[in-house]
Amino acid sequence: MQEVWFFLQLVVQGLAIGSVYSLVALGFVLIYKASSVINFAQGELLMVGAYVCLALIVQFQVPFWAGFLITMAFSIVLALFIERFVLRPMIGEPVIAIIMITIGLSAVLKSFVSAFWGTQIRVFPSIFPEAPVKFGEIVVSRVYIFTFIASLVFLVIFALFFKYSRMGIAMRAAANSNQVALSMGISVKKVFAISWCVAAVVSAVGGILIGNINGVNITLAAVGLKVFPAVILGGLDSIPGAVLGGLIIGVLENLSGGYLDHFFGGGVKEVAPFVVLVIILMIKPYGLFGTEEIERV
Repeated sequence: MQEVWFFLQLVVQGLAIGSVYSLVALGFVLIYKASSVINFAQGELLMVGAYVCLALIVQFQVPFWAGFLITMAFSIVLALFIERFVLRPMIGEPVIAIIMITIGLSAVLKSFVSAFWGTQIRVFPSIFPEAPVKFGEIVVSRVYIFTFIASLVFLVIFALFFKYSRMGIAMRAAANSNQVALSMGISVKKVFAISWCVAAVVSAVGGILIGNINGVNITLAAVGLKVFPAVILGGLDSIPGAVLGGLIIGVLENLSGGYLDHFFGGGVKEVAPFVVLVIILMIKPYGLFGTEEIERV
């Protein structure tokens, strides 16, 4: 029976982390659907958001909720700057060139963070009560519960935004076909900008939530790469797939760490998502909900 409770504990914690992966994966999918570009700077946007929020709270003594909102505003401004001055001049260029720009952007953002805040681990002030919550024999820290709830709230907000708002519908139209969207009077450039804003916001939220669990340092950017298997699992162009893929990868990562780390001396948790990525690409290259592209000659 103890093994069952241990398994459930790992699953619950994995779902909390996986919900953050789902948020960050949402940013990957949005940018890909809008511009057919994979943003390899997603993890760095997450890292910058976490550092900005931490600096506001620790250095400027701003309350957590205010620091959170200011970080969201900062992320939007940063995304608009990147889209307008870095990416928009690349419109019409080969997709690989734009992807290389995002790789360069990731290096610039990482260097910026290292120059301003260094590389040592920083910790958010204690925001939640220290006493854990018990569900039977399952002991869950309150920060995990808050992380899961906050991620779920943001996912619901964006789901409603895409389904009912005018801009959300325009983004869905542009994702299906830029040419059709242009013929209907939709500004595709505006859709690109909004896509980057949403991606930056969800990344910043993810950075703040994970930073409250594991602390903040420059390695936080690696979360962006860890989320990539979740995106591939769900399907590179599927929003529901990104959400489901994030949850699955979060649970698999936690289970592999809990059960296999002591056999291999640690590190399995970090490698597990990429092992899953290789297996997915071998069995189902387009993911669970991805659109298969078939070329007829």
